[in-house]
Amino acid sequence: MANESRPCPCDIGDRFDYGGLGQEVQVEHIKAYICKPPAGTDKAIIVIHDIFGWQLPNTRYIADMLTTNGYIAICPDFFVGQEAWKPSNDWASFDDWLKTRDAGKIDKEVDVVLKYLKDQCGAKKIGVIGFCWGGAAVQHLMLKNPHLKTGVSLYGVIRRFADKHSLLHPTFFIFGEKDDIIPLEQVTLLEQKLKQNCKVDYEVKIYPGQTHGFVHRKREDINPQDKPYIEEGRKDMINWLNKYL
Repeated sequence: MANESRPCPCDIGDRFDYGGLGQEVQVEHIKAYICKPPAGTDKAIIVIHDIFGWQLPNTRYIADMLTTNGYIAICPDFFVGQEAWKPSNDWASFDDWLKTRDAGKIDKEVDVVLKYLKDQCGAKKIGVIGFCWGGAAVQHLMLKNPHLKTGVSLYGVIRRFADKHSLLHPTFFIFGEKDDIIPLEQVTLLEQKLKQNCKVDYEVKIYPGQTHGFVHRKREDINPQDKPYIEEGRKDMINWLNKYL
């Protein structure tokens, strides 16, 4: 469990050796990674990175996976030029670092990205996915942004929005059974609150034996016991997006 010296034991896991199929672009005041499918589409996904930032190869790998499934995928720098967390950083400074990077204060950047996707990419149906810090950001957006159609929150830190559950759009929540950052009792409480307050379609799914970050920070080829769950999580994510976009 998290302790005072390590308030968020967010292991970077397996850092992929991956270059990416897309390109970096400037979207007003934000840098972003974007990848487009060969065939034109009006469907796009905003990918919200975790604490390790928009340049993490693992996150670009997932963005490219979305593109191979027919979506424009864009991963903006939601830290807006501020440094991402490094595994070598002192965890004692994590809370102070996080104070200047609020997952609930990304609306300005999201509006800029939505305008870019509509005006420059021809997107009409736009969803969002996010990991860890980005997963919390997804929940925030699903509570208030009318322009997004659906969202997938992957191990989003629940305590960020523990008292807010009236989602505007269908939302899929992915959690690992063995996640040290998000205890199962928090997941159970989230389910109860959604059942009481949520008027749209949602699903909360727990993947057996999986730790924080399993969908994008574990390599299938060196985690054979986890491979079925990594693949299942990715497939479930795509299926949810396909259903609502």
